[in-house]
Amino acid sequence: MPTYEYECKTCGHVFEAFQSMKDEPLKVCPECGRELRRRINGGTGIIFKGNGFYVTDKPSGGKTASEGAPKEQKPDSGAPASPAPAPAASTGSTGAPAPAAAKPSA
Repeated sequence: MPTYEYECKTCGHVFEAFQSMKDEPLKVCPECGRELRRRINGGTGIIFKGNGFYVTDKPSGGKTASEGAPKEQKPDSGAPASPAPAPAASTGSTGAPAPAAAKPSA
């Protein structure tokens, strides 16, 4: 059953009444006995009950949203993959480059 809000046209008294939708609107102010008008209010917000309404909810099956989503694949551009860069020359513990290996004499 909805809650209706009423306001007295004379004294301005505002109150709420819990009534069935089939009931006739109230006509007499309980404070002064004069004529009332039923005010239109926004009512309550939408109430979502159950699972699946929030990002943090798990969909049925126990998987999280990220597990259930298909993996993104990069489009194939037709170009071959670039080779990995060559490793840098090693340095000694002093930070200086390592000496070049001596060539054997012939």
